Amino acid sequence: MAEPKVKYDRQLRIWGEKGQAALEKASICLLNCGPTGSETLKNLVLGGVGSITIVDGSKVEVGDLGNNFMVDESSVGQSKAECVCAFLQELNDAVKAKFIEEHPEELIETNPSFFSQFTLVIATQLVEDSMVKLDRICREANIILIFARSYGLMGLVRISVKEHTVIESKPDHFLDDLRLNDPWPELRRFAETIDLNTTDAVVHKHTPYIIILVKMAEEWTNMHGGKFPSTREEKKQFKDLIKSKMSTVDEENYKEAMEASFKVFSPVGIGPNLQKIINDSCTEVDSNSSDFWVMVAALKEFIASEGGGETPLEGSIPDMTSSTELYVNLQKTYQAKAEADFLVMEQRVKNLLKKISRDPASISKANIKSFCRNARKLAVCRYRLIEDEFNSPAQPELQKYLTDEDYGTAAGLYILLRAADRFAANYNKFPGQFDGEMDEDISRLKTTAVGLLNDLGCNGSSVSEDLINEMCRYGASELHVVAAFVGGVASQEVIKLITRQFIPMSGTFIFNGIDHKSQLLLL
Repeated sequence: MAEPKVKYDRQLRIWGEKGQAALEKASICLLNCGPTGSETLKNLVLGGVGSITIVDGSKVEVGDLGNNFMVDESSVGQSKAECVCAFLQELNDAVKAKFIEEHPEELIETNPSFFSQFTLVIATQLVEDSMVKLDRICREANIILIFARSYGLMGLVRISVKEHTVIESKPDHFLDDLRLNDPWPELRRFAETIDLNTTDAVVHKHTPYIIILVKMAEEWTNMHGGKFPSTREEKKQFKDLIKSKMSTVDEENYKEAMEASFKVFSPVGIGPNLQKIINDSCTEVDSNSSDFWVMVAALKEFIASEGGGETPLEGSIPDMTSSTELYVNLQKTYQAKAEADFLVMEQRVKNLLKKISRDPASISKANIKSFCRNARKLAVCRYRLIEDEFNSPAQPELQKYLTDEDYGTAAGLYILLRAADRFAANYNKFPGQFDGEMDEDISRLKTTAVGLLNDLGCNGSSVSEDLINEMCRYGASELHVVAAFVGGVASQEVIKLITRQFIPMSGTFIFNGIDHKSQLLLL
């Protein structure tokens, strides 16, 4: 067997060994292994999750051969769960795979405690009634739940978990934590030892831009009553001030300083996202608080006291033109400040743990360090119960989506998928499922959709005739190409949730295969 480090080499570069370890500990349950479920699970098996359990009570039919790569002609008449399980096990022998030949709907009704053994449940192709019941069960047991569904050319993915907190949110673009407009005493002293008016050409062109900007910012504020450049004109003047210090046109470090000058104008203090998190009532910690909220409570104290309105310093600096000696010393200055901030945070975390009668060493140094490094990028995601969204979606939002040029189709498909479930509950079949009843089904689905919209308080809103016809044309079919896409989206969210890295999507994700659009409805 391939050495795991080598086997998962490329993905380790994305979520690291900590993320991989979380995946390898995870136990995942899949409900229904049609193409949507099979495709979702395939991605996770290849990624190396710990164990999978497939629940599906159906037998493989000839129709399944046309939309699921994981069954073949020899499987017809056999348990679908067993066939898919055997196929997936072949993809990665390090994963423990088992199956249960039972209909998920029956399991939800008769054995709700079954689900509490898993880290996460992926429920595919469930109708509304079962979704609501399963969501209540998982919420009670604190199990992460993700719904995925393919229906003709549309798809839906929805996460449901009471609260999901992220320390390593890994945003694509984030401003370096350099404190150029608010240097701490050691950085200021370090900058003071360097003379920008030196006549030594080599030293002049190898002064790192951080030092140039700290000194220029100070020079500017001295001339402008302590204020930083704020207007467009002032920012241009500030750049000109930097330019005036160049002794030759090819000094890369000064060009870098001009390009990075916007870092001097960035607002001091913490951003609105973090402000919202530290104002959250969960920062009033007690013995039931999670490690995350204990650290946020410590962070709140730090910002209000030692931090002087700032988070702990991250401690890393980007590459820049510089002499090796100056760069290394600059790096050490940043690292020393980050370490000092971390030690203060560590003490505050320990004190809080003592206060709530928990072992002061129960949150590891490594976790506190990671928290300090990512303090500006924390995320908290909370999800409504699916029952609440279904019974009382954010009504003004829904009306807006339905009439919006960009979101109208996604909202229409969302309403029609729910109407199709109501239709199925009433008529024991999905609209357009059987030949020869198309016209009747179209008018029934229209009536059902209008009734649903009225129940949701969207009287007067409507869904286009074209979409209603289209929905009936689908006849609840599960197309492999849509299922593969929806499965890809769902498995990516599962990995975010299990590794606690990156930010999982909020709201209800709708894939609209008619226009090739993916959109989130926040209901």
